[in-house]
Amino acid sequence: MSRIAKIPVEQWDPRLRTITAADTGTPLEQGLMRMFANTPEIAIGLTQFGAALRTNRALSDRLCELVRLRIAFHNQCRSCMAIRYQSAVADGVDEGLVCSLERPSEAPDLTAAEKAALDYADRFANNHLSIDDATYDGLRAHFTEAEIVELGIWTAFCVGFGRLGATWDMVEELPENFRDKTRTLTPWGETVLEVRG
Repeated sequence: MSRIAKIPVEQWDPRLRTITAADTGTPLEQGLMRMFANTPEIAIGLTQFGAALRTNRALSDRLCELVRLRIAFHNQCRSCMAIRYQSAVADGVDEGLVCSLERPSEAPDLTAAEKAALDYADRFANNHLSIDDATYDGLRAHFTEAEIVELGIWTAFCVGFGRLGATWDMVEELPENFRDKTRTLTPWGETVLEVRG
């Protein structure tokens, strides 16, 4: 059972229901927003911020999904690991590619840019003080300054909200393999769910 009360969609602030299209989504697609709905004004702002991250970025859906899933592993956010967004699947993220996240630096199907972004994400999630000038120089070999800012914001978003999601323990709607808290999970090699986005 989740540690924070989930507000049923029919009780959400009408503005939040509208901007999230909550009435057409499944409970899994509504995700953490069911908890965020406890604070409607903040939830609305968060939704607008999240929409800006997704719709105004230059980074590919593929790269963002790979970063999100790698961070979900570090956070042990089971709901994050269990989900694959349709837009990323359409951009080439299949389960074979997700398996590359087990050892990204060795993966032949990841580009040099993806490996640099995943190294940055690993450092951000595990030892952010290890990110130095050389790390940013490595990113600049593949990304513009604006893209590096986007990557930083996306990574911070995934680390922060993934950790929050992990502490809220919202696993009851996930496939059984994601409910087992006796082992460290991975986003590769598990039964997953595809959602809108």
